[in-house]
Amino acid sequence: MKNATAYRLLSALENEGLLMRDARTGAYRLGPEIIALGGRALRSNDLRSAGYSTLEWLASTAGEAATLEILVDDQVLILEEIPASHLVAPWQTIGTRHPAHATSTGKLLLAFLPAQERMARLRPPLPRLAQKTITDLEQLEHQMALIRTQGYATAIEELEDGYVAVSAPVRNHDGEVVAAVSIGGPITRLNTNRLPECIALVQQAGRRISERLGFREHQPESVQHISR
Repeated sequence: MKNATAYRLLSALENEGLLMRDARTGAYRLGPEIIALGGRALRSNDLRSAGYSTLEWLASTAGEAATLEILVDDQVLILEEIPASHLVAPWQTIGTRHPAHATSTGKLLLAFLPAQERMARLRPPLPRLAQKTITDLEQLEHQMALIRTQGYATAIEELEDGYVAVSAPVRNHDGEVVAAVSIGGPITRLNTNRLPECIALVQQAGRRISERLGFREHQPESVQHISR
């Protein structure tokens, strides 16, 4: 029974590409999918270590929760976060995912993808998470063109009523946008009067993390995004 169970597990892992079986010897070795997962983990660890101290600075300076996020399919994933200093504040946890079209980080990361790949990830109908969630593809495209020009993104009550977030790109040594850094909080604090200050802070944080990854401002910026 134990052998049968082990065989079923091995077969399942092989079917998912996590293991490969040598046709000659019957021995198993790591498959392409597990190698790809390992590569993602290494890139993620580099981002987390490069971004942590800057996230601490950002959360402390802004007085709001700060996150470092990456794009996974049609969602954003929180890779690292530092909570706000306020006793009552929205709390996100590492590993949390949100639909990309409803977040500032997701819209920013989608904006820097090639158009064909972006459209493949934005499959209608897009879910409406709050009253102001943008679900129209043409409207999203217009906003993402603006994001590419201005170098930051906002989401004002698009993920959740009363919640506002702003984000800026993080680039690797080749100039590719590999992550987004963000601050978010209730609209009572992140109101229109304070948004310019918050945008300037996330842009500064994005530049700091990018420099830790080897990016230099004078080099050409790429609009390609590492596939995850």
